[in-house]
Amino acid sequence: MVQAYILIQTEVGKSSSVAEAIRSIAGVVSTDEVTGPYDIICKLESSSVEELGKLVIAKVQEVESITRTLTCTVVHA
Repeated sequence: MVQAYILIQTEVGKSSSVAEAIRSIAGVVSTDEVTGPYDIICKLESSSVEELGKLVIAKVQEVESITRTLTCTVVHA
């Protein structure tokens, strides 16, 4: 199992709707709205690094109102 955290910046005032949209994506384990330079942190799980990349690019980054993402793959759980 491959895990990663994605740090997400959204358009102003859109973090709640983006977090709600991301929660419905298969492979998303948790989604939290936070303060600081990022608006949302979500945790993902997938069967491989390749599948994780597809999940991030094809699903998460396609959510409307996301302006930037940073993916941090877990190396030791």
